[in-house]
Amino acid sequence: MFYGLADKLSRIHRTFAAMLTSTGNKTFVPARLNRIAVSVFFFIAGLTFASWASRIPNIKLKLGLSEAALGSVLFALPAGLMVSLPISGYLVTRFGSRRVVTMAALLYPMVLILLGVAASAWQMAAILFLFGLLGNLFNISVNTQAVGVELTYGRSIMASFHGLWSLAGFGGAATGALMVFLQVPPAYHFCIIFSCAALLVLVFRQYAPNKDTGSAKQQKLFTKPDATILKLGIIAFGCMVSEGAMFDWSGIYFQKVLQVPPNLVSFGFGAFMSTMAGGRFAGDTLITKFGVKRMLQVSGIFIAGGLLTAAIFPYFYSCMVGFMLVGFGVSSVVPMVYSLAGKSTTVPPGVAIASVSSIGFLGFFIGPPLIGFVAQALNLRASFALVAVLGFGTTIMASFVNNKQG
Repeated sequence: MFYGLADKLSRIHRTFAAMLTSTGNKTFVPARLNRIAVSVFFFIAGLTFASWASRIPNIKLKLGLSEAALGSVLFALPAGLMVSLPISGYLVTRFGSRRVVTMAALLYPMVLILLGVAASAWQMAAILFLFGLLGNLFNISVNTQAVGVELTYGRSIMASFHGLWSLAGFGGAATGALMVFLQVPPAYHFCIIFSCAALLVLVFRQYAPNKDTGSAKQQKLFTKPDATILKLGIIAFGCMVSEGAMFDWSGIYFQKVLQVPPNLVSFGFGAFMSTMAGGRFAGDTLITKFGVKRMLQVSGIFIAGGLLTAAIFPYFYSCMVGFMLVGFGVSSVVPMVYSLAGKSTTVPPGVAIASVSSIGFLGFFIGPPLIGFVAQALNLRASFALVAVLGFGTTIMASFVNNKQG
């Protein structure tokens, strides 16, 4: 099976090489190959993260961790991510996104294997810190690559790249479920994922954009974001507070507020994920038609409307509709702000995207605990109403986006 896959990838490689040397349509073909290569990198990122997430219960059981201990260990991942934010922007600017994304696309899934063989909680925490650091390095570099390809196309294609990340996430989760069913140990499962990722990198790395767009001036490791980057970061913050609420609290909302049977608890999260993935594939067409500014404004309305629907009408079908609205609302916000940040004329694209990510991910991490505190003081419905207000901040801040930017 492995050699058959390698043979197929080799034939694809030869086909692409022939396309590069073709005399017809010299401008379009390289751009298309750039897009395919960057799409493959997004797919590797989504597949790797979902593969890890799908085996957390097995690794928890293997290490004999309690829920509290697991929570403490898992905190190492976002800690690594946050530490890497300024470093990632500097490395992408210093060495170029192509070198960095190639390295990250190999090391990120490689660390999966270490997670599979970790023998203690402290080992797991240390490896998860590295996993988070490399994951964000991958995120910044691949989005910088995507900005360059989008500029070559002259139209919005960023959302479709993020859609492939979501699609790979579904694929990784399904593969993980199959591995659990077949009782394949996580280490062997992760070796398979790394082998597939390494083959894809080997074939497609040479087609990744070789030169980054935007400002080429030297950048310090730590820099204060300018007003435009700060606005985009605040937009990302409002969106990612809402996204974090869905990831961490949608199941609990269905369980505690709606009190649905156990087999229906995950339906709300599934509704959210379905429209988030679908919205990303439709997002580029909508952005091209209506413009970034209007799409950001509408996205904030969808986010706030969906959360308020769930808070005001705590019933199964109304919450399903509400969570679907939230999914569509958040689907294209991060791709849009990354795209705008990467086109900055004052800051190198890698640093700009890292700065926006830094502010945005604060919302992703602050949102879920904030919901817990408000739920403890009032109730979970009040928490969702508060997040709706923060989500509507996307609409408000979008009004300050320069029309020339979007």
